[in-house]
Amino acid sequence: KTGKEVVPCKYDDAEYFSGKYFDAGFFSEGLACVHLNGKWGFIDKTGKEVVPCKYDSVRDFSEGLAGVELKGKDGFVDKTGKEVIPCKYYFAGDFHDGLARVRLNRKYGFIDKTGKEVVPCKYDDAEYFSEGLARVELNGKLGFIDKTGKEVVPCKYDLDNNANHLHFSEGLACVKLNGKFGFIDKTGKEVVPCKYDNVGSF
Repeated sequence: KTGKEVVPCKYDDAEYFSGKYFDAGFFSEGLACVHLNGKWGFIDKTGKEVVPCKYDSVRDFSEGLAGVELKGKDGFVDKTGKEVIPCKYYFAGDFHDGLARVRLNRKYGFIDKTGKEVVPCKYDDAEYFSEGLARVELNGKLGFIDKTGKEVVPCKYDLDNNANHLHFSEGLACVKLNGKFGFIDKTGKEVVPCKYDNVGSF
C-alpha cells in the first residue's frame, strides 16, 4: 500500500482461463498463482515461490490444498509445495467439508486430504458435499451419500441439473420423481411430496 514493489514484475501472468479452470490471480489462503515460461505455480506475499512454476494449470487453495494439473491429469499440492495427492485423476474438484470429488476411469468418487479414496469411483456423476451429504448419479438416477460412502438416499430420483436442486440447504434437498418436484430430509424421508411443477431452494 506504500507503492513498494513487494513481488517484482517478472511473471508472464497472474490470471488465466484454460480448458478447465479460471483463476483471477488474487491471494487465496496466503498464496497467489503465477505464470512463468508457460507453467504455473504459487508465491507467498513476500514473493517467495513456494510451489514451483511447473504445472500446466492450477486452482486457488481451498481448505489448505490447491488443485494442479500436469500432462492432463489432476492432483493436489499443499502450501509447502509438496504434491500430497499425485496427478493421476482425469478431474479433481476443490475440497468441501474435507472431501474432494474425483474422476477416474470415467467414474466419480471422493478422496480425503491424504488422497485416500473414501468413496469409491463408481458413480456416473457427483456433486460436492454440502451439509454432510453429496448428490450422486448412478444408472440414470439420483441419490445422496454421506462421507463414509453410505447411500443414505437411494439412487431412485429423476435426473435434473438445475443448480437449485444439487445440494442440501437448511436440511432439505429438492428431488424429482415422475416429473414432479418435492423435498427430502437427510434421512431420505419425503417431507414435501413430489407434486410440484417446479421449486426453489430453502
